[in-house]
Amino acid sequence: MFDTMTMTKILGAFCGALLFFLLGSWAAEALYHTGGGHGDDHAAQGYLIETGGSDVAEVADDGPTFEELLATADAGKGEKVFGKCKACHKIEDGANGTGPHLYGAVDRDIASVAGFSYSDVLTGMEGNWTPEALDGFLENPKGYAPGTKMGFSGLKKAQDRANLIAYMQTIGG
Repeated sequence: MFDTMTMTKILGAFCGALLFFLLGSWAAEALYHTGGGHGDDHAAQGYLIETGGSDVAEVADDGPTFEELLATADAGKGEKVFGKCKACHKIEDGANGTGPHLYGAVDRDIASVAGFSYSDVLTGMEGNWTPEALDGFLENPKGYAPGTKMGFSGLKKAQDRANLIAYMQTIGG
């Protein structure tokens, strides 16, 4: 019926398939481990469904305000953060790159650098690049000005933004 070689091949195929599935399970667990399960001290995953009312007061601490961060900002650290901007922006007056020059940018009119082709959304904006406006734009350029040509995803850390704005205030005020 079966010779020894055929039985060896069947047993080898079975062991190979078992090894394949065990390694696949191990790899999937390593890639998609959520930390849940019995005995773990991790928070359980789930969904929060807002019901509209709550007797519990909000106790969220959002940290320092932008004004507090700017008041204690370090322009030297901001110069290092500016390294992320150097690829597209120059700090010399009138020296545009892919983006407009940033000489005197703080409190300058939005979309006001002569000779630079701004996106329609920025040319349509009123006002100046106040520190607060810069903070919002630098956090999420496409969220602040949807349709902007600026491809930068933004600076997520509020302290980095405050330091950068403090540095920009030292450039050509």
